[in-house]
Amino acid sequence: MSELSVKDGLTAMEVASYLRRHSDFLKEFPDIAMILRLPREQGSAASLASYQLEVLRDKNNEFSRRLHDLIEIAHENETLMVRVHTLTLALMRATSLADTVTRVVASLTEDFHTDLVRVVLFRSDPDLPAAEWLLVEADGRGSMPAFADFLKRGEPLCGRLQQDKLDALFGARAGDVQSAVLLAIGEVGMLAIGSLDANRFHPGMGTVFLRLIAEAMSAAVGRYSGS
Repeated sequence: MSELSVKDGLTAMEVASYLRRHSDFLKEFPDIAMILRLPREQGSAASLASYQLEVLRDKNNEFSRRLHDLIEIAHENETLMVRVHTLTLALMRATSLADTVTRVVASLTEDFHTDLVRVVLFRSDPDLPAAEWLLVEADGRGSMPAFADFLKRGEPLCGRLQQDKLDALFGARAGDVQSAVLLAIGEVGMLAIGSLDANRFHPGMGTVFLRLIAEAMSAAVGRYSGS
């Protein structure tokens, strides 16, 4: 392409003339073919070429969108994994039951940016703090019949909780909770996370990281079950 040069103010006719003289232009600049739009009304050959090019362009755009989405998901998962790891380390460093539950609430509030947290323990301890986020039910599961089915299944519950559950967990703040996550902490209690955003927690969301948090907390709290 020895005739290729930069020229200001090129007209459409000059561009067309150049392309007629250099039919292999798109071979050297294939990226341009991906953005050109050929008119379908110019006959069957042009229509086929235009259709094929449009299909390839759409596929390329779709692949680009999927790749972008996968990269975003990977970044989000990496961030979540780091936060779960940090929480797990904090629980390993805890020296008492009170310290354990306090660290959980602090991590969920500060690192996971949650709005409301409630820890339910099915046992008492004189060193436990008197805090709004802590509910102590020393009589065990039987004292909270609204959660009987949930505790029997043991699966994370995400989305909009029933009003009796919201009232039992969040009390005066129940009306502020638009979506929530409820986790069973082994046999020792429950962890509830409430959000002011109705879309933050929903039934179809992934629960891998939630399960990791529940398992880490269950192991940490279980260390003091005999104290």
